[in-house]
Amino acid sequence: MKFSVLEKNLIKQLEERIKDTTPGVMVRAYQGGRIICDVAVGNNYAYYDLASLTKVIFATQAMMYAFELGKWNFETKVSEILPWFNHKETKVTELLTHSSGLPWWLPLYQEINTQLPREKRREQLQQMLQSLKLEKQDTAVYSDVGFLVLSFIIEKLFDKPLLDVWEDIKNKFYLGTTLEFHPDNQFSTRVGLFAPTEECPVRKKLIQGEVHDLNCWSLGGVSTHAGLFGSIDDVGWFSLHLRSQLMGIARYSIRQKTAQLFAKRALPEGKGDWAMGYMMPTPGSASCGTYFSLDSIGHTGFTGTSVWYDPKMDMSVIILSNRVLYGSENKAFGKLRPEIHNWIVENYRRSGV
Repeated sequence: MKFSVLEKNLIKQLEERIKDTTPGVMVRAYQGGRIICDVAVGNNYAYYDLASLTKVIFATQAMMYAFELGKWNFETKVSEILPWFNHKETKVTELLTHSSGLPWWLPLYQEINTQLPREKRREQLQQMLQSLKLEKQDTAVYSDVGFLVLSFIIEKLFDKPLLDVWEDIKNKFYLGTTLEFHPDNQFSTRVGLFAPTEECPVRKKLIQGEVHDLNCWSLGGVSTHAGLFGSIDDVGWFSLHLRSQLMGIARYSIRQKTAQLFAKRALPEGKGDWAMGYMMPTPGSASCGTYFSLDSIGHTGFTGTSVWYDPKMDMSVIILSNRVLYGSENKAFGKLRPEIHNWIVENYRRSGV
């Protein structure tokens, strides 16, 4: 394979840096809608556990589509859609911007009966979410729990089980991709094609092809906060899809005005760096590095994944890895991720591609 100067430089930089950080990494970048970088270093796989990229690939897109259909607006309260939700003044937008006051995470898997059918497990989850207290903070607190509440909102808005809503979203936005959930934690593809994540202390085995996130696993592998698997091509397609929406050239039922509304900063500076469901760069510590503009949107995934798009540079960077194979507590990848973004921009500018 013939590599560009940009790619050769990046491969060299990655080979020197991934030791003790991640077993391998795949990196792709687009500028102006065309690939400028597509490299893989270390041990790589066809499919990765995308973890919280599920939030933007599925949940945010579903909520944007429902908004476009007039099923909710930015003043809609959660309780207007879910009468069982006890906090009557909480807005749907507060779930998308992680400013509801719901806890960031709870070990829900410890209480969910994994022997029950998926629908019954969701009933158990609803009962747990019903009794939660809010603790409003001065700044946004990233909350998986908030996105679990969103899962019930999405089911209600579309009047379908979550997996059926996903199939509709996939057919509308991602037809032809291999993006998929693994319902009931089962999959038909050869296990060796999936990047292994971690020796799970709860499941007592190396996790491969089964979702890493324990709460998603306990719910049967389908959720709005985690659960999707996909390839570098799949996440690359999502980044191009996002670009098309924002530029008003998407051939779907999302207007440019709506896409741009969801991609705008939704919280005051200092209160949290969030658009509607999308992360935005935190000055000085952004996971997309120092060159991506403050208008950039994206998301990271706990397993070692990320996707970022900068509308000013018209550049996307996708990173897939299974850094958790070296242990969930290994923080080294958090330093590598912004470096990768910086290297791509620097190499791109130097090479004059």
